[in-house]
Amino acid sequence: MNVPDRPQEVKPVGPMLDRPVRSQLSGPRIIRVEQPDQVAAPRPRSAGPGGPMRSGPRVGRGTEGPPVDDRSGRGAGPRGGSMPPGARNRRRATADGPSGRTARAPGEGETPFEPWREQDLLERENRLNRSGGFFRAHRRDHAKRAAPVPQRPTPGAPSGPVRVSTPVYIKDLSAATGVKTADILKRLVLKGVMATLNSTLNAEQATEVMLEFDIEIEATDAKSATESIEDTFKERQRADERPRSPVVTILGHVDHGKTSLLDRIRNTNVAAGEAGGITQATSAFQVPVKAGDGERLITFIDTPGHEAFTNMRARGAKVTDLVVLVVAADDGVMPQTIESINHAKAAKVPIVVVLNKIDKAEATDSNIQRIFGQLAEHGLNPAPWGGDTEVVKTSATKGTGIQELLDVLDYQAELLGLKADFVGTAVGTVLEAQMEEGRGPVARVLVQEGLLKRGNVIVIGRAFGRVRDLVNDRGQRVEEAGPSAPVAISGVDLLPDAGDRFFVAPSLSEAEEAANERRRQERERELATPKITLDNVFEHLGKGDRKEVSLVVKADVQGSAETLRAVLAKIEDGDVGVSVKHCAVGGVNESDVALAAATGAIIVGFNVTTSSKARALAEVKKVEIRLYDVIYDLTDDVKKAVAGLLEPELKLEVLGHAEVRQVFKISKVGAVAGCYVTDGVMERNAQIRVTRGGIVVEKDRRLEQLKRFKDDAKEVRAGNECGMKIVGYDDIKEGDVLECYKTITVARTPSA
Repeated sequence: MNVPDRPQEVKPVGPMLDRPVRSQLSGPRIIRVEQPDQVAAPRPRSAGPGGPMRSGPRVGRGTEGPPVDDRSGRGAGPRGGSMPPGARNRRRATADGPSGRTARAPGEGETPFEPWREQDLLERENRLNRSGGFFRAHRRDHAKRAAPVPQRPTPGAPSGPVRVSTPVYIKDLSAATGVKTADILKRLVLKGVMATLNSTLNAEQATEVMLEFDIEIEATDAKSATESIEDTFKERQRADERPRSPVVTILGHVDHGKTSLLDRIRNTNVAAGEAGGITQATSAFQVPVKAGDGERLITFIDTPGHEAFTNMRARGAKVTDLVVLVVAADDGVMPQTIESINHAKAAKVPIVVVLNKIDKAEATDSNIQRIFGQLAEHGLNPAPWGGDTEVVKTSATKGTGIQELLDVLDYQAELLGLKADFVGTAVGTVLEAQMEEGRGPVARVLVQEGLLKRGNVIVIGRAFGRVRDLVNDRGQRVEEAGPSAPVAISGVDLLPDAGDRFFVAPSLSEAEEAANERRRQERERELATPKITLDNVFEHLGKGDRKEVSLVVKADVQGSAETLRAVLAKIEDGDVGVSVKHCAVGGVNESDVALAAATGAIIVGFNVTTSSKARALAEVKKVEIRLYDVIYDLTDDVKKAVAGLLEPELKLEVLGHAEVRQVFKISKVGAVAGCYVTDGVMERNAQIRVTRGGIVVEKDRRLEQLKRFKDDAKEVRAGNECGMKIVGYDDIKEGDVLECYKTITVARTPSA
């Protein structure tokens, strides 16, 4: 068999060493071995209570010689003799190695110590200084307990009255008067008033409590954040006072030629583009005019003349230096003319009367004398009659008397000596506010003092923010605006009310605090509605039979919305009144339709339009939407609805909407809009309304051409692209919405 042989000797496989060999290790070589310093053993401590920490003399080392006894001053070295042989508590040590330092054993002769190093002495002294111990702490605590406790001095009674702000916090009252809060709370409990440290007292309670301590207090109302900011402007020092441009406001009755007069001054034609031929919003602009010996800037404020805009005219009179009262020579003094006179007198502003339309045949001398008599009846004695009121005869259409009017305004401004500070923080008044696409809330303000810069933190009524940009009256972005300059600012978080004052705040937190105070006050006024109690329950039951027309009002600017809210709320006829459920700025949206559906209201819009989703929701909810571009048409319809005298109306039947995707400029043709039809149908020769950001910018235009690719089309339906040319209108921009509609006559029924 193939079987391997078994080995005779069993041993490990591999080479083996007969003798172990010391391994050679690599590493650092030892050059010298230093002996450590020999430290003597510590001395024994005494166990006697109240005795010293050490039983023997305190032994130390000097720079030279043996230890020294600190208590006797004796010892080896230069400061004393040798230590006596019988001294107790001597060091015991043996010879310590090669250093040669030795200490004697018991019974042996005294051997001198090697000198101590200076570093050893310093370390020892530091250890002794830092050392604590039971007895040291005991003596320190005993000394503290034995020392008299200093009593807190009680403040004496104030010599004069203590001023506190209401509401008075108890802890603040204690700090101001020096009376302990416990004593104040005790007196309040005795009077039946349960209070805590953070409770507040009114002025009477605080005065009554402090009289018991023979302390007189003077309670004043605490300043709000808004008042604090306003006080800084009242106390400001004018650093750069210079003459400023006069601010002139144009007032007068509707359709007496105010805007036409301004058009002639600035060589524009604004009146032709206004709905109904009347001004329905306050506007301001600066015009360089030749007046007197040179050229100067004059700021004009154009205000509406319709009776619905009373508040807007009142605001115009408050921010102005001069009032130009426009009276038509063929008409005379009218109700709104009288109202404008009263506004100017209330503001104590000089008045210059302009007899406009002097070129008409009705402007006879007898009619002019009759107008002079009407002016005199209301306190305006004309200069031709020997009075002090300047009267200028003009014709806005022919330009007659315009230069004479400018010379009179320049002369009146020089007499007033108008000056303002051209540096420092700015303050002014809001003329108008509205929402703009891409900019958000925009406030049109008139700077009255200081310099308004881009980036300033401002507070405007209930709104606050940082000025993002400044746009002047010509649409140009500027970095700053001085006194008498009208500018549009953006960057605030909410729409302010027209007529609000704006201030430049020191910081964003202070501006936010002031704005929140205004919002809280408005909220409290809204919540302060009469509640039904046992006293007035029958009065409320009597009002249950009263009918009302519920309205949701939307307008293009804040001033118009405010005016509509005030005017519509006053309309009533017998048992039928008007209730404004909601009034805001902007186009009609879905939330407005939902609110109208929930409250049974009618949506009325002034110079705004509706979104496609809002129209679709209104059809589902059966909500009526009425849009107007002349304010007195809106108010007249509401009055007729309340009275139940509705006549057939001209209703706009919306056909469709198209979004402008691109604008093509073609020579000899004009602007052609490349559009996408979003809903409905666009018909050729139908009426077109141009809306931008929900606001109507152009209306009652005719669709001249409608093309599908290169072919003419009678209509283009939703989901298709088309090209459109509007008659006489080329100011089309990308993103505009073109609304196609027809005007039809519809018989109406009372809505109340």
